[in-house]
Amino acid sequence: METTRSLHPLLLLPLLFVLVDARSSSIDAVSAFHQTLVLNGQKLPLMDMKIPATECIFHNPRVEKETATFEMKERDYCSGNIKDRDKNLQDRLVLDQIHVDSLLSRFKYSTSLFTPHDISDTHLPLTLGTSLQTLNYLVTVRIGPQNLTLIVDTGSDLTWVQCLPCHLCYNQQQPLFDPSNSPSFLSLPCNSSNCSAFQPTAGGSGACTNGSSNPCDYEVNYGDGSYSRGDLGFETLNLGNVSVENFIFGCGRNNKGLFGGTSGLMGFGRSELSVVSQTSSAYGGVFSYCLPSTETGSSGSLTMGTGDFSNFRNISPISYTKMVPNPQMSNFYTLNLTGITVGGLKLVVPRLAPSKGVLSLLDSGTVITRLPPSVYQALKEEFVRQFSGYPTAAGYSLLDTCYNLSGLKEVKTPNVKLHFEGEGEMSVDVGGLFYYVKSDGSQICLAFASLADEDQIGIIGSYQQKNQRVIYNLKESKVGFAGERCSF
Repeated sequence: METTRSLHPLLLLPLLFVLVDARSSSIDAVSAFHQTLVLNGQKLPLMDMKIPATECIFHNPRVEKETATFEMKERDYCSGNIKDRDKNLQDRLVLDQIHVDSLLSRFKYSTSLFTPHDISDTHLPLTLGTSLQTLNYLVTVRIGPQNLTLIVDTGSDLTWVQCLPCHLCYNQQQPLFDPSNSPSFLSLPCNSSNCSAFQPTAGGSGACTNGSSNPCDYEVNYGDGSYSRGDLGFETLNLGNVSVENFIFGCGRNNKGLFGGTSGLMGFGRSELSVVSQTSSAYGGVFSYCLPSTETGSSGSLTMGTGDFSNFRNISPISYTKMVPNPQMSNFYTLNLTGITVGGLKLVVPRLAPSKGVLSLLDSGTVITRLPPSVYQALKEEFVRQFSGYPTAAGYSLLDTCYNLSGLKEVKTPNVKLHFEGEGEMSVDVGGLFYYVKSDGSQICLAFASLADEDQIGIIGSYQQKNQRVIYNLKESKVGFAGERCSF
């Protein structure tokens, strides 16, 4: 059996603290904590929190006009207690680097030769394999007769769930999906044209040696040894205000890995197998998210469709940049980073000239944003200059600019804004500037890192996407950004 070649290290979300915006007086998330640190008017609880063991319980989707909005949780919501908070925070950096190394290994070209201005806007074929996204965020949807909590993955295409009968299944909180109890389930035969067409994306063997009654198989493998194997089928996917009949998904009969007690994975990539493509007639190939903080019980949202945008709770206007076609991995969302400002001052770096830019993946799976060495060095130097006077701390892992803020009550930090080709810009929330290596604040690091080589592709990670409404419009091939206090 052929297997997919993609590596997909499973990572956990990077931190379990929330910055509460002082502009929203109704929010008082820090009242239960003994000490707080105020960063630019936002309060941060400083102590070793533990996420209580909990069931994967979500609110029902909210239907407004032409959209359906789902409550979104960070992955630890279904994982139970974390006993050693500091170790968990530090381990995530190690896993994040493994993920990025695997991701970068897929790119064989030099980004100095392959720039957005060298590429036509023609449709590019799909590449082999599944995504390299990490699996950090959860939603609950209805597949057939069952509600299932799934990991949201913007780099994967195939949606799969654990199914009965299961030869090898990891522990999940909800009952396994049972196709025999669903009158709307249909198996996809291995001799069908659909099976052959989906083989490159779903990673099936394509074998049909025992007759047409055999189901069409799939196989996805991940960089840490996790995997899902099973067969493809049709089912009804209910998304609140829309029921998608004959939704193609994977019935996992042999699954292993760190999937956090969830029922499977929901693919939001760019191929015809993804949720976005299979629901395009209802939602126009548009979805968006506002990633939740990692404070206990906090929620974000995943919205299918756009309506008239009035259902978004953004606190700044939406700005757009175009997606850049990427022949190496066309299922990823690739943008052109053309500038960075720190405290209102624009970095002067040749790589960020308007005629060039840094080809960058918008990757909710990567935790820490990676920049070419020259760009990171300029960002680091300007940030250190403007953030002078605060006690420093030793670097940790990939983070080399760290501070000890444990004895302070209030800190002012320079604002950081990322600029993309066209009008797109993303103001990094203060919660996305610092990574807490130690939960008491004694080792807090600038949450950006350098790539090894100047020509490697940049990566905009999930840490910098917090408290942002990120809008993916596949029909118009563009991505939008707007600041938002993420909630449901």
